[in-house]
Amino acid sequence: MKKRPQAHLLKLAKSESLRVSIRIGKDGVNNSLISELENQLEKRTIVKLKINKGMAPNKEDRNQIFARIADESDSFVIFQRGNVAVFTKAGAQ
Repeated sequence: MKKRPQAHLLKLAKSESLRVSIRIGKDGVNNSLISELENQLEKRTIVKLKINKGMAPNKEDRNQIFARIADESDSFVIFQRGNVAVFTKAGAQ
């Protein structure tokens, strides 16, 4: 059963003031990207991540990439729209 994110986290995740701090480029998902996400989640409650156009052309590919990142970094996707997702620590929601 999936937990729903807390209302304040969801509001923050949807905010336009939250800037993308990690981009997935041509190197794709690698250990340094996972490490960077984990480091940022230690310092902040939520982190916005964006997949560059062309890396994941359809919804299924994006969902798989975001799920893999969440699994490997012990985090959750609390909001996703298009090629942008917002992550939080596993215990934060």
